[in-house]
Amino acid sequence: MRSKALAALPVWLGLGLLLGVLERPYQWLSQLGFELQQRLWLKSGGFSWAGAALVFVGAALLIWLAWGPLATGRGGGLTPALALQQGAAEAAMEERLSLRTQLRRLPLMVLTHLAGMSVGVESPSASLGAAVLLALRRRWPQCSAWAGMPLPLFTAIGAGAGLGAAFRSPLLGVTYGIEELSREKGLPLVLPTLLLAGSGALVASRLGQPARLAGLEFGVLPGHLWGWALMITVVGALLGALFVRLLIPLAAWFGRRLRAQRLLTAVVVAVLLTLLALLSGGLSLNDGSLTLAAELQGEPGGTAATLLWRYLAALLSIAVGTPGGLMHASMSLGSLLVAPLRSLPPEAQAQLAAIGAAALFAAANRTPLFCALFVFTLQGDPQLLVPLLLASAISAAVAEPLRPITWNEAQVQAARVPASSDPGPSGCHGDCREPCD
Repeated sequence: MRSKALAALPVWLGLGLLLGVLERPYQWLSQLGFELQQRLWLKSGGFSWAGAALVFVGAALLIWLAWGPLATGRGGGLTPALALQQGAAEAAMEERLSLRTQLRRLPLMVLTHLAGMSVGVESPSASLGAAVLLALRRRWPQCSAWAGMPLPLFTAIGAGAGLGAAFRSPLLGVTYGIEELSREKGLPLVLPTLLLAGSGALVASRLGQPARLAGLEFGVLPGHLWGWALMITVVGALLGALFVRLLIPLAAWFGRRLRAQRLLTAVVVAVLLTLLALLSGGLSLNDGSLTLAAELQGEPGGTAATLLWRYLAALLSIAVGTPGGLMHASMSLGSLLVAPLRSLPPEAQAQLAAIGAAALFAAANRTPLFCALFVFTLQGDPQLLVPLLLASAISAAVAEPLRPITWNEAQVQAARVPASSDPGPSGCHGDCREPCD
């Protein structure tokens, strides 16, 4: 057994290097979105006709394609991997995790970042990791590294490693695998994910992640801020739960409208997203990393109004099936909860912004350990780790009765609707009454 594990070691490390290289296009696209955001919106005083035109045209074309010719590439892409954990048909889920599907998602991701849609690259990165490993398993099914490994565990390893490599944090990939992706919680999940994500992080690009500020140190959270921290945690829990409560029926409603009147609905949503970009001065665009980066280091990343515009933009972007997830978007929203407290010192604002980011993220995602570690990875203040863990745990507990299921759980329910032989333009099979991924 030990010799078999040692023989598989170079295989996992080599695959991790491949995975890190394959994640680079997603990171480059994310960086492109930030460059456009800064040059066409933020540096021009908050508005430019070129920026408005790009947001409108890109969003309308994206939605039209995502509900038509490229329907199978819609959404973040993690739903098949999650559905496998609940016993979904392996053949159908493998097809939705194929490299062919990832290629169909790629032009949608280009439009996502050109239009500044308010989603992150976490879910697509995880989906790519799972798809790459599945393609290799099909090509070499007898490889000793994975021979006999259950398919749900295998896809969870690939998805966790994909996320960990993309953000150059193997621990993030393992934590996400344990809390969300896999029914298996032991060494068969942890060791391969660490090896893949660790070697992948060595070659992954640093582009497209302006919020990574690891190394900041603001000290222990002062006693007089604990009351503010608790208040922000509770507000973050309420807003995170509300986000999911609104998102699930909104996505179902948009799905019906887009199946009935695809072009008209796409144009209306594009107009709304352009208007939100105008009202926010461009800060409603992309996944919010520019806002989050500023808040986590004690600089204003927006106002209370920015929170509203970003909240609405994120709801619209995710509800219409934009390729991406709500992880970074929810962290950005939570960091803006400190906006009414600008009279506090910058260090205090940075600490409370991190707590808000973890709280709203945990409430929406129901993965408190992963959420706290993600914010900690971005900011990197070791003395804030315990408050972040507390805020995530409290927020997840408060949000639980207010948000019966998460967005991912709603997606899995939709994916497991009994299939008919004629999938519609939405990418669903049969009469999908809930949003598909």
